[in-house]
Amino acid sequence: MTSTQRIELYDATLRDGMQGEGMSLSADEKLRVAHKLDELGIDLIEAGFPASNPKERELFERLARETFGHAEIAAFGMTRRRDTPADADPALRVLVESFAPVCTLVGKTWTLHLDKVVKVDREENLRMIAESLAFLVDHDKRAIYDAEHFFDGWRAEPEYALRCLRAAAEAGAETVVLCDTNGSSLPSEVDAATRAALDALGGGVQLGIHCHNDAECGVANTIAAVQAGATQVQGTMNGRGERSGNADLVPIIANLQLKLGRPCVTDEQLARLTETAHFVDELLNFTPDPNQPYVGRNAFAHKGGMHVAGVRADAATFEHVDPALVGNARELLVSELSGKVTIQEKAEDRGLTLEGDTAARVLERVKSLEHAGYQFEAADASFELLLRRETGEYQPLFRLESWRVIVEKRADGKVETEATIKIWVNGERYVRTAEGNGPVNALDQALRDAIGEIHPHLKDIDLVNFKVRILDESKGTGAVTRVLIDASDGHDVWGSIGVSENLIAASWDALVDSLEYGMQPDRAEHASPAEHRPAAR
Repeated sequence: MTSTQRIELYDATLRDGMQGEGMSLSADEKLRVAHKLDELGIDLIEAGFPASNPKERELFERLARETFGHAEIAAFGMTRRRDTPADADPALRVLVESFAPVCTLVGKTWTLHLDKVVKVDREENLRMIAESLAFLVDHDKRAIYDAEHFFDGWRAEPEYALRCLRAAAEAGAETVVLCDTNGSSLPSEVDAATRAALDALGGGVQLGIHCHNDAECGVANTIAAVQAGATQVQGTMNGRGERSGNADLVPIIANLQLKLGRPCVTDEQLARLTETAHFVDELLNFTPDPNQPYVGRNAFAHKGGMHVAGVRADAATFEHVDPALVGNARELLVSELSGKVTIQEKAEDRGLTLEGDTAARVLERVKSLEHAGYQFEAADASFELLLRRETGEYQPLFRLESWRVIVEKRADGKVETEATIKIWVNGERYVRTAEGNGPVNALDQALRDAIGEIHPHLKDIDLVNFKVRILDESKGTGAVTRVLIDASDGHDVWGSIGVSENLIAASWDALVDSLEYGMQPDRAEHASPAEHRPAAR
């Protein structure tokens, strides 16, 4: 093995990451994440248990029709049940019938679990591992074995833990993954156990590492395993996952590429790291961690005095890498925030030309809006409309005169909502009133009623998701709110945003952006690869 051997990236956000508190994504949103991961250069995307619930079933049905430029989808499952032949195990049958070319099985390695959880003897557990993996391989699946609690098992009974790895490798697993499931290990232990595993397997099988972060060592343990010989790393975006989370793929990718010189993505993909990390958090309705290494807002922020003077003289004085390498930007709190090149590139991706000082104006507008609470990572539609306004290519659907919403709750508990809008289109005034199951729905119905005949394509655009975040909780009901809306026309999915102290006003702004973006005449021609994909009706 050479020091430049490529590291395989395995993302478990859509399965293991979803086990974290507050983690919930619709099938549509999971598709958006999968495409973002594909653009980032992730090799394997673990999509979850096929048919474990209606949402997973829908996701796998949708994924089967998707096209990815690089990534492959992995289905996840467990070794066969005790005393059940592999070909009779219903969960394994689902895996072999899945479209996914890769199947990852988790199995027991720690004798404590054999004795107290699954209650099988050691030899039966070895047969469960070997027969399950062989069954997948016999059905032309690429098989990965996740050795659950490997490091705990190695500390308790090292020889048996290694026998479990050998059983998986001999059954045809292409990758055997060492899992620090409890997040209990330290880097020195991971190093020693990884080297022991490599010696025991004797080559011919790839070794992977899967860490949790309970001891705040998830990233460090992953790097230690790679330095000891592992060539696949597993983790989740932003370290999301149960308890204290999984190893964070974001700094792992940056450290591998920039610190160890271990290639895993292209330079262009690495420059999308910040955008991708923020996209996933925004889609989950989490505030991106400003102090997250490499991609956080403060990761390359410098306050006054010696630090600012040093960075101005030579950035290396107080920065360990160039922030542009990971798509972030240096912020000198006494000077401008760089970023005009990023604005220019995003405009070019959308087929828009920014002339003169337009990029600078857009940047200043973005800075002003983000100070007010906007975040454009998951609001691609609103950002493109901002660009179009600055380039003169913006085509509004209407001119607003006013809107009004009335919500009435009766003594019997029934709530009725009515919205009235007054707008101008092509010099003609339209007044429409509609009822809905809430303020946003009522406004949506009134607007469609007013301009639906003029813009018949509106009937193809559906709102598929709606999220609200309180930005300054200390102000209670007077706090500023951020609304994110996902919309789809059956082919593409896009996000829009609105921010206001008034929840309905923020919702209106996001609603209008979502519809106006969907109606832009040349949108499909310049849709980015992430946007140009099938979506649910």
